[in-house]
Amino acid sequence: MMNEQFRSPADVSSHDQLLDRLAEVAVRVGLGLKPGQEVVLTAPLEAVPLARRITEHAYKAGASLVTTFFSDEEATLMRYRHGRDEGFDTAASWLYEGMAAAYRNGAARLAIVGEDPSLLAKEDADKVSRANRARSKAYMPALNLIAGFDINWSIVSAATPAWAKAVFPDDPEDVAVSKLWQAIFSASRVDTPDPIAAWEKHNAALQARTRMLNDKNYAALHFRGPGTDLRVGLADGHEWAGGSSQAKNGVVCNANIPTEEVFTTPHKDRVDGYVTSTKPLSYNGTLIQDIQVKFESGRIVDAKARTGEAVLGKVLDTDDGARRLGEVALVPFSSPISQSGLLFFNTLFDENASSHIALGQAYSKCIRGGGDMSEEELASRGANKSLIHIDWMIGSDKVDVDGITQDGASEPLMRGGEWVTG
Repeated sequence: MMNEQFRSPADVSSHDQLLDRLAEVAVRVGLGLKPGQEVVLTAPLEAVPLARRITEHAYKAGASLVTTFFSDEEATLMRYRHGRDEGFDTAASWLYEGMAAAYRNGAARLAIVGEDPSLLAKEDADKVSRANRARSKAYMPALNLIAGFDINWSIVSAATPAWAKAVFPDDPEDVAVSKLWQAIFSASRVDTPDPIAAWEKHNAALQARTRMLNDKNYAALHFRGPGTDLRVGLADGHEWAGGSSQAKNGVVCNANIPTEEVFTTPHKDRVDGYVTSTKPLSYNGTLIQDIQVKFESGRIVDAKARTGEAVLGKVLDTDDGARRLGEVALVPFSSPISQSGLLFFNTLFDENASSHIALGQAYSKCIRGGGDMSEEELASRGANKSLIHIDWMIGSDKVDVDGITQDGASEPLMRGGEWVTG
């Protein structure tokens, strides 16, 4: 049963009206698009209706050009089933170089996601790993501009049949898709009378939380719960972020629609202890469940998972930075996405139901002055570097979090998954 927090679209507006509101939020709140900007848009084929409405709103907002790239999951499967083995070390470098060039020239980046969580679950883990590695390497010039917030960018979701059936397996496909759209609209705050105003209020609340954490300037966070006793040291000069923020190009954007998190950069060498995931991780078509890892001096030295362990192992072997943290985020258990009672099998949503950590690349924006630092300077502060950035969930109503002050004292920060400070 859907939680009442996710209201029925019929209570507010028609599906088409809500889809149009989501597109407007994506452009105005997500991207904060400025007149004259180009937009690079990516989307699955099933998301054509939303992509078209986003394109319309982008042009209404003054976009000079919207260029859309559609992906096809059936074509992806054809590669794994019929492609030459050596082809899995190949990626479309020309495409990602072009994207990077667009961003350097001022284009905004918008992604619509809605992938099948288990698309590649039955495919060869080695091929999946090699293809992901090749793509990550090719994508790095563009990813650096995104992770460094050189540009305004955002991610939104579209309900697709395969994803909807994963979330609502007992419902007919059309009912499952309708329910998933309902959840997306509610989590994205577009089923409210004034979505733009609702986002302004929500952003203000998240920013108040980040100010409190920045004033505290903790040296570390200590997570404790079932299967978890983890101390996450924070980077030197770290800075918390949450809600909307200003990119280096001066544009204020919301990188994730929806978002419930406040986050910062851990120190790559100061993470110790063990942690157990509280939600499955859907990673490039593979479902990785019940992750258990042990950290020593910042590095994962042991890793297990009930399902997807082979893929997890390949991910951790991507590079040295893949075994270290690039992000730590705090999310209350009472967040609307958590209270929906749904498991989305989609990181964009599930990470906003739970406190989480991310393997891999750190965000330079979460280091004071990081936007003007070299890679060497960022590393000296503790920022991690990697080809990947993968969030997975470690929070629940059974997990407590303490803030460790600079002089080593412990202060209660979250109890039972809820804020107790600020």
